[in-house]
Amino acid sequence: MRDHRKLRAFELADEVVLLVYRLTDQFPKEEVYGLTSQMRRAAVSIPSNIVEGCARESQAEYFRFIEIAFGSLRELHYQLGLSKRLGYVAGENFLTSESIITETEKVLAGLLRSMRR
Repeated sequence: MRDHRKLRAFELADEVVLLVYRLTDQFPKEEVYGLTSQMRRAAVSIPSNIVEGCARESQAEYFRFIEIAFGSLRELHYQLGLSKRLGYVAGENFLTSESIITETEKVLAGLLRSMRR
């Protein structure tokens, strides 16, 4: 069993969740069951899948859960861009959020590459 707390990808994913909750707290109330819920669900899915993958015995299962986490992260990245286009996120909040999400994508992609070898 692997310790998820030792992974940089998990640290960043955990940071993304907190960021998304703060960010979506400012969204219009009519989005509570729409984009707010979707973004929060995608964000929580990222570290959750990393944790579950680390708990799996087989390398194949571990790899699959990391792939799922990466997919959720890409989904969230799209939703962040959509939020910007809708006018829910602007300026420094968008730049900071996109920067952290992009860094997390790079780290998770690197982890996946290293696992493929």
